[in-house]
Amino acid sequence: MINFESREELQTFISREKDKGLSIGFVPTMGALHAGHLSLIQAAKDTCDLVVCSVFVNPTQFNKAEDLEKYPRNEKRDKELLEKAGCHVLFLPSVQTIYPDGTDHFEVPDVGHMAQVYEGEFRPGHFDGMMQVVSLLLDMVNPSHMFMGLKDFQQFAICKKMVEIQGRTVEVCGMPTFRETNGLAMSSRNERLSAEAKKEAKIIYETLDWVKQHLLDYDNSVLAELGERQLKNFPGLILEYFDIVDKTSLRHTNNKENLIALCAARIEGVRLIDNMIL
Repeated sequence: MINFESREELQTFISREKDKGLSIGFVPTMGALHAGHLSLIQAAKDTCDLVVCSVFVNPTQFNKAEDLEKYPRNEKRDKELLEKAGCHVLFLPSVQTIYPDGTDHFEVPDVGHMAQVYEGEFRPGHFDGMMQVVSLLLDMVNPSHMFMGLKDFQQFAICKKMVEIQGRTVEVCGMPTFRETNGLAMSSRNERLSAEAKKEAKIIYETLDWVKQHLLDYDNSVLAELGERQLKNFPGLILEYFDIVDKTSLRHTNNKENLIALCAARIEGVRLIDNMIL
Protein backbone atom coordinates (compact mmCIF):
# COMPACT_ATOMS: atom_id res chain seq x y z
CA MET A 1 0.00 0.00 0.00
CA ILE A 2 1.32 3.40 -1.00
CA ASN A 3 0.81 6.29 1.45
CA PHE A 4 0.36 9.90 0.35
CA GLU A 5 0.00 13.06 2.40
CA SER A 6 0.56 15.50 -0.46
CA ARG A 7 -2.26 16.37 -2.81
CA GLU A 8 0.13 16.94 -5.70
CA GLU A 9 1.91 13.61 -5.29
CA LEU A 10 -1.41 11.75 -5.05
CA GLN A 11 -2.77 13.40 -8.18
CA THR A 12 0.42 12.73 -10.15
CA PHE A 13 0.28 9.06 -9.18
CA ILE A 14 -3.42 8.66 -9.99
CA SER A 15 -3.06 10.49 -13.30
CA ARG A 16 -0.28 8.09 -14.29
CA GLU A 17 -2.40 5.07 -13.35
CA LYS A 18 -5.42 6.39 -15.25
CA ASP A 19 -3.24 6.89 -18.31
CA LYS A 20 -2.69 3.12 -18.17
CA GLY A 21 -6.44 2.66 -18.44
CA LEU A 22 -6.99 1.72 -14.80
CA SER A 23 -10.30 2.47 -13.08
CA ILE A 24 -10.18 4.15 -9.66
CA GLY A 25 -12.38 3.15 -6.72
CA PHE A 26 -12.50 5.66 -3.86
CA VAL A 27 -13.48 5.07 -0.22
CA PRO A 28 -13.59 8.30 1.85
CA THR A 29 -13.43 7.73 5.62
CA MET A 30 -12.75 9.57 8.86
CA GLY A 31 -10.68 6.69 10.22
CA ALA A 32 -11.31 4.55 13.31
CA LEU A 33 -11.92 1.83 10.75
CA HIS A 34 -14.04 -1.27 11.35
CA ALA A 35 -15.39 -4.21 9.33
CA GLY A 36 -17.95 -1.99 7.63
CA HIS A 37 -15.22 0.21 6.18
CA LEU A 38 -13.21 -2.83 5.11
CA SER A 39 -16.25 -4.17 3.25
CA LEU A 40 -16.17 -0.94 1.20
CA ILE A 41 -12.51 -1.60 0.37
CA GLN A 42 -13.44 -5.10 -0.80
CA ALA A 43 -16.33 -3.78 -2.89
CA ALA A 44 -13.96 -1.28 -4.49
CA LYS A 45 -11.44 -4.05 -5.21
CA ASP A 46 -14.17 -6.17 -6.78
CA THR A 47 -15.25 -3.31 -9.04
CA CYS A 48 -12.15 -1.26 -9.85
CA ASP A 49 -8.48 -1.73 -10.72
CA LEU A 50 -7.04 0.62 -8.09
CA VAL A 51 -8.48 1.34 -4.65
CA VAL A 52 -7.82 4.68 -2.91
CA CYS A 53 -8.91 5.21 0.70
CA SER A 54 -8.72 8.57 2.44
CA VAL A 55 -8.55 9.01 6.22
CA PHE A 56 -9.40 12.56 7.24
CA VAL A 57 -11.36 13.78 10.25
CA ASN A 58 -13.10 16.73 8.66
CA PRO A 59 -13.58 19.66 11.06
CA THR A 60 -16.21 21.43 8.96
CA GLN A 61 -18.88 18.74 9.45
CA PHE A 62 -18.82 18.84 13.26
CA ASN A 63 -21.26 21.37 14.66
CA LYS A 64 -19.96 20.78 18.20
CA ALA A 65 -16.26 21.23 19.03
CA GLU A 66 -16.43 18.53 21.72
CA ASP A 67 -17.65 15.96 19.16
CA LEU A 68 -14.64 16.71 16.96
CA GLU A 69 -12.32 16.44 19.94
CA LYS A 70 -13.83 13.12 21.08
CA TYR A 71 -13.88 11.51 17.64
CA PRO A 72 -11.75 8.33 17.86
CA ARG A 73 -8.43 8.36 16.03
CA ASN A 74 -6.03 5.43 15.55
CA GLU A 75 -3.89 6.02 12.48
CA LYS A 76 -1.52 3.10 13.14
CA ARG A 77 -4.36 0.58 13.41
CA ASP A 78 -6.13 2.06 10.38
CA LYS A 79 -3.00 1.57 8.29
CA GLU A 80 -2.64 -2.02 9.44
CA LEU A 81 -6.26 -2.83 8.63
CA LEU A 82 -6.08 -1.24 5.18
CA GLU A 83 -2.83 -3.04 4.39
CA LYS A 84 -4.36 -6.36 5.40
CA ALA A 85 -7.52 -5.62 3.37
CA GLY A 86 -5.44 -5.08 0.23
CA CYS A 87 -6.04 -1.35 -0.21
CA HIS A 88 -3.68 0.05 -2.85
CA VAL A 89 -3.41 3.72 -1.87
CA LEU A 90 -3.94 5.54 1.42
CA PHE A 91 -4.39 9.31 1.39
CA LEU A 92 -3.70 10.92 4.78
CA PRO A 93 -4.06 14.67 4.23
CA SER A 94 -3.73 17.39 6.85
CA VAL A 95 -6.33 20.11 7.35
CA GLN A 96 -3.95 22.46 5.53
CA THR A 97 -3.80 20.08 2.56
CA ILE A 98 -7.58 19.89 2.24
CA TYR A 99 -8.20 23.58 3.02
CA PRO A 100 -5.08 25.49 1.91
CA ASP A 101 -7.11 28.70 1.52
CA GLY A 102 -9.37 28.17 4.52
CA THR A 103 -12.85 26.72 4.66
CA ASP A 104 -14.89 29.66 3.36
CA HIS A 105 -14.49 29.16 -0.38
CA PHE A 106 -17.04 26.46 -1.16
CA GLU A 107 -20.40 27.04 -2.81
CA VAL A 108 -22.68 24.46 -1.20
CA PRO A 109 -24.89 22.68 -3.76
CA ASP A 110 -28.59 23.15 -3.09
CA VAL A 111 -29.89 19.62 -2.51
CA GLY A 112 -33.12 20.99 -1.06
CA HIS A 113 -35.31 19.23 1.50
CA MET A 114 -33.06 16.22 2.07
CA ALA A 115 -30.35 18.32 3.75
CA GLN A 116 -32.78 20.12 6.06
CA VAL A 117 -34.42 17.20 7.87
CA TYR A 118 -33.26 14.52 10.35
CA GLU A 119 -29.44 14.83 10.50
CA GLY A 120 -29.73 18.25 8.87
CA GLU A 121 -32.05 19.43 11.64
CA PHE A 122 -30.14 17.95 14.57
CA ARG A 123 -26.65 18.74 13.26
CA PRO A 124 -26.82 22.20 11.64
CA GLY A 125 -24.08 22.70 9.06
CA HIS A 126 -23.08 19.03 9.06
CA PHE A 127 -24.09 18.32 5.49
CA ASP A 128 -22.56 21.55 4.20
CA GLY A 129 -19.22 20.45 5.67
CA MET A 130 -19.65 16.89 4.43
CA MET A 131 -20.41 18.03 0.87
CA GLN A 132 -17.47 20.41 1.03
CA VAL A 133 -14.90 17.77 1.93
CA VAL A 134 -16.32 15.06 -0.35
CA SER A 135 -16.35 17.49 -3.25
CA LEU A 136 -12.72 18.48 -2.61
CA LEU A 137 -11.65 14.84 -2.25
CA LEU A 138 -13.39 13.94 -5.51
CA ASP A 139 -11.50 16.77 -7.20
CA MET A 140 -8.24 15.30 -5.90
CA VAL A 141 -8.87 11.61 -6.54
CA ASN A 142 -11.11 11.87 -9.63
CA PRO A 143 -12.40 8.29 -9.28
CA SER A 144 -14.72 6.33 -11.52
CA HIS A 145 -16.56 4.96 -8.46
CA MET A 146 -17.04 6.12 -4.86
CA PHE A 147 -18.12 3.62 -2.21
CA MET A 148 -20.14 4.65 0.84
CA GLY A 149 -21.89 2.72 3.60
CA LEU A 150 -25.67 2.86 3.76
CA LYS A 151 -25.65 3.24 7.56
CA ASP A 152 -25.30 6.97 6.86
CA PHE A 153 -28.15 6.76 4.36
CA GLN A 154 -28.98 10.47 4.31
CA GLN A 155 -25.31 11.26 3.65
CA PHE A 156 -25.27 8.75 0.79
CA ALA A 157 -28.45 10.20 -0.74
CA ILE A 158 -27.10 13.75 -0.50
CA CYS A 159 -23.78 12.78 -2.08
CA LYS A 160 -25.62 11.19 -5.00
CA LYS A 161 -27.62 14.39 -5.45
CA MET A 162 -24.50 16.57 -5.13
CA VAL A 163 -22.65 14.55 -7.77
CA GLU A 164 -25.64 14.93 -10.10
CA ILE A 165 -25.81 18.70 -9.55
CA GLN A 166 -22.08 19.11 -10.11
CA GLY A 167 -22.20 17.06 -13.30
CA ARG A 168 -19.60 14.55 -12.16
CA THR A 169 -19.30 11.19 -13.88
CA VAL A 170 -18.37 9.26 -10.72
CA GLU A 171 -20.77 6.46 -9.75
CA VAL A 172 -21.76 6.66 -6.07
CA CYS A 173 -22.19 3.11 -4.76
CA GLY A 174 -24.08 2.45 -1.52
CA MET A 175 -23.06 -0.70 0.34
CA PRO A 176 -25.03 -2.61 3.02
CA THR A 177 -24.65 -1.77 6.72
CA PHE A 178 -22.38 -4.09 8.70
CA ARG A 179 -23.71 -5.01 12.14
CA GLU A 180 -22.47 -6.41 15.42
CA THR A 181 -23.77 -9.87 16.38
CA ASN A 182 -26.65 -8.26 18.33
CA GLY A 183 -27.69 -6.09 15.37
CA LEU A 184 -26.04 -2.82 16.43
CA ALA A 185 -24.82 -0.98 13.33
CA MET A 186 -21.03 -0.84 13.22
CA SER A 187 -19.75 2.68 13.78
CA SER A 188 -16.52 4.34 14.84
CA ARG A 189 -18.51 5.91 17.68
CA ASN A 190 -19.26 2.47 19.14
CA GLU A 191 -15.76 2.52 20.63
CA ARG A 192 -17.05 5.08 23.15
CA LEU A 193 -19.83 2.78 24.43
CA SER A 194 -19.47 0.56 27.49
CA ALA A 195 -20.10 -3.17 27.07
CA GLU A 196 -23.48 -2.78 28.79
CA ALA A 197 -24.50 0.11 26.53
CA LYS A 198 -23.60 -1.93 23.45
CA LYS A 199 -25.99 -4.63 24.66
CA GLU A 200 -28.75 -2.11 25.31
CA ALA A 201 -28.26 -0.42 21.95
CA LYS A 202 -29.61 -3.50 20.18
CA ILE A 203 -33.07 -2.05 20.85
CA ILE A 204 -32.51 0.25 17.86
CA TYR A 205 -32.05 -2.65 15.46
CA GLU A 206 -34.87 -4.61 17.10
CA THR A 207 -37.25 -1.68 16.62
CA LEU A 208 -36.26 -1.20 13.00
CA ASP A 209 -36.71 -4.90 12.35
CA TRP A 210 -40.12 -4.91 14.10
CA VAL A 211 -41.25 -2.05 11.87
CA LYS A 212 -40.15 -3.95 8.79
CA GLN A 213 -42.02 -7.06 9.87
CA HIS A 214 -45.23 -5.06 10.46
CA LEU A 215 -45.00 -2.82 7.40
CA LEU A 216 -48.32 -3.97 5.94
CA ASP A 217 -50.18 -4.00 9.27
CA TYR A 218 -50.34 -0.23 9.83
CA ASP A 219 -50.34 3.06 7.95
CA ASN A 220 -46.82 4.46 7.65
CA SER A 221 -47.46 7.31 10.07
CA VAL A 222 -48.92 4.98 12.71
CA LEU A 223 -46.05 2.54 12.29
CA ALA A 224 -43.53 5.36 12.74
CA GLU A 225 -45.33 6.46 15.92
CA LEU A 226 -45.20 2.90 17.31
CA GLY A 227 -41.48 2.63 16.61
CA GLU A 228 -40.88 6.06 18.15
CA ARG A 229 -42.86 5.12 21.27
CA GLN A 230 -40.91 1.89 21.75
CA LEU A 231 -37.58 3.73 21.68
CA LYS A 232 -38.75 6.68 23.79
CA ASN A 233 -39.85 4.28 26.52
CA PHE A 234 -36.52 2.42 26.61
CA PRO A 235 -34.48 3.31 29.76
CA GLY A 236 -31.18 5.07 29.13
CA LEU A 237 -31.93 5.92 25.50
CA ILE A 238 -32.60 9.50 24.38
CA LEU A 239 -34.38 9.47 21.04
CA GLU A 240 -33.82 12.30 18.56
CA TYR A 241 -35.95 11.01 15.71
CA PHE A 242 -37.61 7.91 14.28
CA ASP A 243 -39.47 8.17 11.00
CA ILE A 244 -40.54 6.32 7.87
CA VAL A 245 -40.13 8.09 4.53
CA ASP A 246 -39.60 7.56 0.81
CA LYS A 247 -35.92 6.67 0.46
CA THR A 248 -35.40 8.72 -2.69
CA SER A 249 -36.96 12.00 -1.58
CA LEU A 250 -36.86 11.56 2.24
CA ARG A 251 -40.46 12.79 2.31
CA HIS A 252 -43.50 11.22 3.92
CA THR A 253 -45.68 9.04 1.72
CA ASN A 254 -48.61 6.69 2.09
CA ASN A 255 -47.12 4.26 -0.40
CA LYS A 256 -45.69 0.94 0.77
CA GLU A 257 -42.84 0.84 -1.73
CA ASN A 258 -39.37 2.43 -1.71
CA LEU A 259 -39.53 3.12 2.05
CA ILE A 260 -36.82 3.52 4.67
CA ALA A 261 -37.00 3.86 8.45
CA LEU A 262 -34.50 6.37 9.87
CA CYS A 263 -33.40 6.70 13.49
CA ALA A 264 -31.01 8.65 15.71
CA ALA A 265 -30.58 8.25 19.47
CA ARG A 266 -28.08 8.80 22.26
CA ILE A 267 -26.87 6.18 24.73
CA GLU A 268 -24.28 7.17 27.36
CA GLY A 269 -24.02 10.47 25.51
CA VAL A 270 -22.89 8.71 22.33
CA ARG A 271 -24.96 9.54 19.27
CA LEU A 272 -25.96 6.53 17.18
CA ILE A 273 -27.73 6.58 13.83
CA ASP A 274 -29.27 3.65 11.97
CA ASN A 275 -31.80 2.84 9.29
CA MET A 276 -33.48 -0.04 7.55
CA ILE A 277 -34.79 -0.23 4.02
CA LEU A 278 -38.33 -1.54 4.31
